[in-house]
Amino acid sequence: MSKIFTVFGATGNQGGSVIESILGNSKLSSEYKIRGVTRDPSKPKGQALAEKGVEVVKADLSDKESIQKVINGAHVVFAVTNYWEYMSKDIEVTQGKNIADACKAAGVSLLIWSSIPHAGKMTNGKLSHLPHFDAKADVADYIREQKIPASFLNAGCFMSNFIGPLQKSDEGITLTINLHPDTKMPLFDAAGDTGKFVAGILLNPSESLNKDIYAATGWYTPTDVVNAIEDFSGKKTTFNEVPDETFKQFLPEAIGEEMMETFMLVKDYAYYGPGGDKILEESLKVRGRCLR
Repeated sequence: MSKIFTVFGATGNQGGSVIESILGNSKLSSEYKIRGVTRDPSKPKGQALAEKGVEVVKADLSDKESIQKVINGAHVVFAVTNYWEYMSKDIEVTQGKNIADACKAAGVSLLIWSSIPHAGKMTNGKLSHLPHFDAKADVADYIREQKIPASFLNAGCFMSNFIGPLQKSDEGITLTINLHPDTKMPLFDAAGDTGKFVAGILLNPSESLNKDIYAATGWYTPTDVVNAIEDFSGKKTTFNEVPDETFKQFLPEAIGEEMMETFMLVKDYAYYGPGGDKILEESLKVRGRCLR
């Protein structure tokens, strides 16, 4: 009998990527029955998953009872929260803890928590406007405190972060950002990469148990990004480095400080902090299991 794998955010980029990778792997698709969690199973994306054999169920991350219901009976859980929905660290931490508590109550064998490094701790408080980092990291600490068997998938720098700073004109494309051209960044495509790392974890769960897995495809520079955009678009693409405060002024006020500090974390702390290159090297071996 197949084991139940509950996937939160089933119709989003990360959860959807996980489901796609599991269904596309002959070993894992025969081992696990996917229970995809979304707020509205009746929407087209939910219906499309149901047509693929996914059990699509409804839950509200602020409703403990609904969370417990979709986790009960699960062997493995993949959980992701969305800070940007409410833009509240307290709400995101509460939602994450709700999931963790339900996993503990249900006796789940493995919780795969989608996390990010704690920017505040890493920088000794110098970067204090990154709640979307720190909330997920606080939940990861809580999961460890509760001794829930878990793997922590620490997402790299989202490639989608570069869409906003792109400026298009008749002359070509310009990427304007507060990074040096040779700054090394651990890039991550949520829709394309999440599932590969999760599948790699599930193919050998004990190897990643209670460990941090860094989810990025490698280290790239803004120059690499510009070259890739130019190759894809066929349009001349240039890079424009600007000071931190100047970059913030280009962005909507609600996210300006947060995005500025996100790239400061990349520039000044290599995103993952000391030793990140070594952990990413080992993490890519996890991803590689599903590519063989």
